[in-house]
Amino acid sequence: MDLFDVYPVNPINIVRAKGSAVWDAEGNEYLDLYGGHAVISVGHTHPHYVHSITSQLNEIGFYSNSIEIPIQKRLAKLLGEVSGKEDYALFLCNSGAEANENALKLASFHTGRKKVISFSKSFHGRTSLAVAVTDNPAIVAPVNQTENAVFLPFNDVEALSAAFSDYGEEIAAVIIEGIQGVGGIREASVSFLRLIRELCDKYGATFIADSVQCGYGRTGIFYSHDYADVNADIYTMAKGMGNGFPIGAISISPKYKASYGLLGTTFGGNHLACAAAVSVLEIFQAESLMDNAREVGQYLISELKAFDRINEVRGRGLMIGIDLPVELSNVKKDLLTKNRIFTGEAKPNVIRILPALNIDKGIADRFLEALEERLKEA
Repeated sequence: MDLFDVYPVNPINIVRAKGSAVWDAEGNEYLDLYGGHAVISVGHTHPHYVHSITSQLNEIGFYSNSIEIPIQKRLAKLLGEVSGKEDYALFLCNSGAEANENALKLASFHTGRKKVISFSKSFHGRTSLAVAVTDNPAIVAPVNQTENAVFLPFNDVEALSAAFSDYGEEIAAVIIEGIQGVGGIREASVSFLRLIRELCDKYGATFIADSVQCGYGRTGIFYSHDYADVNADIYTMAKGMGNGFPIGAISISPKYKASYGLLGTTFGGNHLACAAAVSVLEIFQAESLMDNAREVGQYLISELKAFDRINEVRGRGLMIGIDLPVELSNVKKDLLTKNRIFTGEAKPNVIRILPALNIDKGIADRFLEALEERLKEA
């Protein structure tokens, strides 16, 4: 049997990893500033992370949600403390798409409505409803298409106000990334996020903060939306939550009431996943990783803005987009092949920097020097 060929693959076989370094089968070292789509939050094979998962696996790896799983409650308590949302409730699942799917479902249950507002260049996942509210027709299958998904221009206050004025009583939810990842590292404005909160309150709709990529401390605050100083009704998360172990979740405002069977999952909240997630939060606290993300991120952004061949530098903390002119479209590839540095991309020509939150200025400088080299040669 062959693999179903849906991924463009770099011809590199990574066999070992530690911190922000990875090594291929030939022993070549690479710098990882992408973390497999913002997944590696505390560094590869962090000793506390490895110990936590290994210890848990030696006791029990999985049983279903039909029994008590105390580590789930431990995770919920710790997540409440670190995120500052201690009065919220936690539902555990397996991925970002599944988190958004459950958030949208819960919003529809709560409001009794169907319409969902999303925004241009949004990405919310590839499952049924999550992909329906994703602004990429190429990945929306006919079965996923629905007239209940309404797309508006990102950061357009007038368009949002008009939509609520026209059919506010039909809107179940507004879903928005605090900083769009696939959309090119574009930040939602404070005024826009506050207007979403205001309109959702006025019309009884649900404010869903998609924090799958832009959350979990990456911007220097736990949920990137919180820079607007308003609370969402539901926060979705995954990626950095388990540092590579599959886990996702939604954090739910106390005004949403649970009932048996309302949501469900087979693998969500299993012992191993929770052990991974607890260890990540313990590392966050022990190593002050959100402070580090903010400080090193500010340093990187400041230094990058001094490069005269860059169109624009966008982002916050360690979620950074480097917008390059078309004539420099080869830079990302050259960083990998010539400097052995993994970065991400967003179309048409944005380099995405999404490293582990514990990188230091030495690693930042290594990247800056390599980028300067590539820009001079291009």
